[in-house]
Amino acid sequence: MNASIDPERLIDRIYEAGLIPSLWPALLGELGAAVGGNGGFLFGVRDGYTSAVNSVEYDALMPVFLTEGWSERDPNLPRAIALNRAGFVTDYDLLSEEEIATNEVYCNFYRKHGLGYRAGTIIPMPSGDSIAIVLPRHQDHGPVPQQVVNLLDGLRPHLARASLAANRLGFERALAQVDALQALGLPGAVLRGPGRVFATNGLFDTLMPSLFQDRAQRVMMTDVAADALLAEALGTLPLAGSRTVKSIPVAATVDHVPMVLHVIPVRGAARDIFTQATALLVVTPVDRAAVPTAEVLQGLFDLTPAEARVARGIGQAETVDALADATGVNRETVRSQLKAVLSKTGLSRQQELVSLLAGKAFRSG
Repeated sequence: MNASIDPERLIDRIYEAGLIPSLWPALLGELGAAVGGNGGFLFGVRDGYTSAVNSVEYDALMPVFLTEGWSERDPNLPRAIALNRAGFVTDYDLLSEEEIATNEVYCNFYRKHGLGYRAGTIIPMPSGDSIAIVLPRHQDHGPVPQQVVNLLDGLRPHLARASLAANRLGFERALAQVDALQALGLPGAVLRGPGRVFATNGLFDTLMPSLFQDRAQRVMMTDVAADALLAEALGTLPLAGSRTVKSIPVAATVDHVPMVLHVIPVRGAARDIFTQATALLVVTPVDRAAVPTAEVLQGLFDLTPAEARVARGIGQAETVDALADATGVNRETVRSQLKAVLSKTGLSRQQELVSLLAGKAFRSG
């Protein structure tokens, strides 16, 4: 353990990360160094490891752990869940010495990468999922000593409160996003995990349970054909780098006009580890007159003012030449702005943007 550690400074850093989730990678690095380790990990947990944030030391290693089967074979997580201790645990709290010496993950992954021992804890979230914080150390340094566990147990209440704060902030962001859709007159919902409802606006609520049903496994649709397409779209969300917006036509009924359901992936930021948000659902009527204002587009998709004007123009079926003339810039500038809009909305083609904004029925692959 680092003898110069300042617990009060660490506590301050923990609460900073609770309010600014992008600071978690740096915080994990500081926690790891403080306990004589080398960085750390923060995992989302739901029936196994689901996602992760890590200190910079493990940027290359983490994808290997999560995608090549090591996380599924790791014995620590199920043992820690079964132990259910409200504190940090070490390898020897979970496994016998013989298991540690012979286990495949320890022998062929952890020791190979200098992660021979660790201390970790599981923190439950109000959503029903959990957060696991793991601080490894090189096997040459020996098992994590009790004095380190004692230090970490003193920090754990602060880590729990910071995690809960980040979770709450994520929920408030989700509500703000669907409320922005409400301002457009569009039903919207944020999904988490495999497709469970996380946050909805009032307009989406009015479509439940007649069109959408909030089931334990995922949101479902009463329109059987549309639900099959929704299940397919949700199934692609865990794929790394999947940014494609899936747009699903919904047939008219006596209760509603024809609609298009857009499944927009949530990607990237460290804050998603706390909410497990995976997709935004947007329901648009088939009505080409209902194009959002530039100001609303700017806030919804984090566009610049110029990008928002281009997006609205494209949504109204204006050409690049017409937009260039109207804004007094050249065609290449408009094309560059349009390219930025497509990137930020997760789309690949101009027609998909028209469909997203105006509700024209199509399905992108």
